[in-house]
Amino acid sequence: MSFGGAVSAMVTSLKNNKRERVSALKKLEKYDFKEKGELYFKNNATENELKKIRENTKKEANREMLSKAIPLIIFCLAILLAIGFVKF
Repeated sequence: MSFGGAVSAMVTSLKNNKRERVSALKKLEKYDFKEKGELYFKNNATENELKKIRENTKKEANREMLSKAIPLIIFCLAILLAIGFVKF
């Protein structure tokens, strides 16, 4: 009677579920915030740098979307043409 890895996986899962988990609030208590509730950044960027970063990010996202969309459209058109020729 071999149960394979199913039983050992179940036992491991049960052991992992027994461990105590640290809550998110206790994790946050460990960190010291510089200013009460304020975010602190070491690096500062000017408005022009932020605009350039934003524009570059948008251009990159558009390029990536087009590089994925164009082959998909071509593939769909090829499938439609193939179905049209096979049907008739």
